[in-house]
Amino acid sequence: MQFEEGAIVSGKVTGLTDFGAFLELEGGKTGMIHISEVASNYVKDIREHISVGQEVKAKIISVSPEGKISLSIRKLNDQPKEKEQRPQRPQKPRSERRPANVWNGQKSSAPPAGEKQSFEDMMARFKQVSDEKMTDLKRASDSKRGSAGYSRRGAK
Repeated sequence: MQFEEGAIVSGKVTGLTDFGAFLELEGGKTGMIHISEVASNYVKDIREHISVGQEVKAKIISVSPEGKISLSIRKLNDQPKEKEQRPQRPQKPRSERRPANVWNGQKSSAPPAGEKQSFEDMMARFKQVSDEKMTDLKRASDSKRGSAGYSRRGAK
């Protein structure tokens, strides 16, 4: 029998390990179900889901060039479901939403629209804005940390 990816096969569990289960398939071939492919939820002990000698149906995930067959019970049971619709929250218009830029410091004087600037001018403006942001962030983090009675250098 030719084993192809996506085919559904059945087999008898011949062995269990900490990492998966081995199935004897038609034609004397052996396939393996990795522990992560046994169920859709977390599986700590595979023996709670499968036992030796049990007949199991599984889906072929892959067949390696060496002939190793990877199987999955989880993908067989997890048939594609219609996307569940969650109730949507009413969204504010874009103009009322919080802007993506979180920094709320003073804005530097921007050049008039359409005016061309040299690279040096743009770099100087960038550095100035960056320094302002860093100062504001440092001031905010210092106020949250609270410096009353706390010293990194040791006891006072």
